[in-house]
Amino acid sequence: MPEPIRVLHFADLHIGVESYGRTDPDTGLSTRVIDFLRRLDEVAEAARQRDADLIIFAGDAFQTRTPNPTYQREFAHRILDLSAIAPVVLLVGNHDLPPAVMKASSIEIYDTLNVPNVWVAGDYDGRIIETKRGPVFVAAAPYPIRARLMEDERTQGKTIREVDEQLQLTLARMLDDLAEQADAHASPRILTGHFTVSGAALGSEQNIMLGRDIAVQIADIADDRWDYIALGHIHRHQNLTRDRADVPPVVYAGSLERIDFGEERDVKGYCWAEVSRGRAVWEFVPVAARRFVTLAADLRRSPQPTQDAVALIEASNVRDAVVRMIVQLTPETQASFNEPLVRESLRRAGAFYQAIRKEVESLERARLGGSPEGLRPRSCSTAT
Repeated sequence: MPEPIRVLHFADLHIGVESYGRTDPDTGLSTRVIDFLRRLDEVAEAARQRDADLIIFAGDAFQTRTPNPTYQREFAHRILDLSAIAPVVLLVGNHDLPPAVMKASSIEIYDTLNVPNVWVAGDYDGRIIETKRGPVFVAAAPYPIRARLMEDERTQGKTIREVDEQLQLTLARMLDDLAEQADAHASPRILTGHFTVSGAALGSEQNIMLGRDIAVQIADIADDRWDYIALGHIHRHQNLTRDRADVPPVVYAGSLERIDFGEERDVKGYCWAEVSRGRAVWEFVPVAARRFVTLAADLRRSPQPTQDAVALIEASNVRDAVVRMIVQLTPETQASFNEPLVRESLRRAGAFYQAIRKEVESLERARLGGSPEGLRPRSCSTAT
């Protein structure tokens, strides 16, 4: 009996996110960009130690569609490292797409240069990939572009909802065609896609989407003609078929690094799967993603607001974390709130980045003492 194919599946790098960072004097890069590159280094080391047969990156290499050359260089170094370990599938995500028709995607260069052991999967297509433990059939479903899906469809006079339903049917047919291709092979079969599946729990990707998504129905991919479905696009790791034994795992690896506070509680990592025909055993492996920590302090009735804020910091683990501190104040407690001292306390506690947001109860609301409807708190946000 052949050994299972060892697959490392990860997604959504978004190299180029610089929020909550500063310039690193040794490299000239944003310290946050370095965080993202270090997560990719973790993936490469895991692939090497676990002796991966196949590496699947399920889309969104960069934060923008036109990444700067330095980011492209750093990504390229790591793709070459990965391709020296095992064949690499680079799926085209929505952030990898060119900004205009006929232009190249941000990862197309690997195809142009015919980089060994790298497949840039920009079309709905499948192929057999030879690995050291045997062949595996991999099908690619890159981010669905509305204009391409509508090429052969008549949409004139239809509502937006009718057009979306038509596009979903078109996409379902394309996914079924890929499953038909897979069914012709006796080897293990993997589908990798970059799209939203209906019912998935969304994360911060909602804030950085480029355009309106077409949702794929779970029934269109949870098909026993596949053995493992490796997804990208949604930043929260999840298995959409975890309670079902009759269909293969449909898994979002999630992003490797936190982008903002919307992902504060999300665990980040990659998926490791051992795939045979008819069976996949897999696990989610966390990585050392930068922690995000929110400290909230209601100091409106505090006789010593600065000391109370400092006590909260000292009681919390903020070392090496991106920290936002939200303090509620009245005009009276604001007057005695020593923000520089609080910032110094965060610095001594080892915060990687700090931002303090002051939410000050307005004088008008305090005077009226009635319904606060229509009134807004006066707030002040500062960051270092």
